[in-house]
Amino acid sequence: MGPRFSILRRALRPLALFALLAQGSWTFAAEPYPAKPVRIVVPFGAGGSTDVLARLVAPKLSESFKQNFFVDSMPGADGTIGTGAAARAAPDGYTLLMTAASPLTLAPALQKVPYDPVKDFAPISLMVNLNGVLVVNAALPVRTMQDFASEARSRPGRFSFGAGTSLLRLIGEQLKQALQADLTVVPYKGTGPQLNAVLAGEVDAVVDPFVGISHIKAGKLRPLAVLQSSRSPLLPDVPTLEESGIKGITLGSWTALLAPAGTPPEIVARLSAEVARIMSLPEVRERLVTLYQEPAGSTPAELAATVESDLAKWRRIAKDSNLQPN
Repeated sequence: MGPRFSILRRALRPLALFALLAQGSWTFAAEPYPAKPVRIVVPFGAGGSTDVLARLVAPKLSESFKQNFFVDSMPGADGTIGTGAAARAAPDGYTLLMTAASPLTLAPALQKVPYDPVKDFAPISLMVNLNGVLVVNAALPVRTMQDFASEARSRPGRFSFGAGTSLLRLIGEQLKQALQADLTVVPYKGTGPQLNAVLAGEVDAVVDPFVGISHIKAGKLRPLAVLQSSRSPLLPDVPTLEESGIKGITLGSWTALLAPAGTPPEIVARLSAEVARIMSLPEVRERLVTLYQEPAGSTPAELAATVESDLAKWRRIAKDSNLQPN
């Protein structure tokens, strides 16, 4: 081989290397999803309702996709820390976010958050709807929403409403406006403490997300109305707020699965279809009943519309209640 051939061979080496790298990249891109474990970020503490739901669904996804889906709890700052971490993750389908509505719809209405709840996420599917019931301590002479309004108006500033979350605080503000009554909204650190407060008579009323249903059945709490569009199968004899003459107030909470914005649409579509199948499984639905969560499902577009609509609603309510982002 002469000098010319050697020169040609050296010149072609970079091209050959490029071809091999390109082939390797193509092979990697063509690997079936998922090719490695998938992290599901839950922006709330272990043992909470969102965490329990994630740990119910993750094994089903692992089974379906033949790959490990694992839960990574990242609590703090009303869910905004974990939600922000998920927003900043690589949009490759290997980091997902399972969250309640509040970090996406309520927190941005009340405070500055390190993400855009609409632009920074690719919605996958709604998972469950979360509802609640307005209850009073059974010692109160209140049996209907009409009684509730009369009692609140007769004790201006002294009729109290316990609120264990920012969402329930805004519900309290809505009730004040709807009833034209001077309710005192008392903050608590969670729905458990607010439940204990109404049982002890520290506050007169709370909206309970059905965690206190055993106390309702025991006669310690009296349910007045459910905060949803139709009556709850858990309390079929209890009217909705709208049936009681109060329109426009619903708990409006839910849990959903999302991915960072830019995640390939084919991955989003596969995950959405699989979540819909899992949420329809009899064993999953039966377990959700024990958690007082209503199974749901949606397309990515439907979830996107829900996030935008709820965000606009809570921003309007926060403005009307003089609760502006700080």
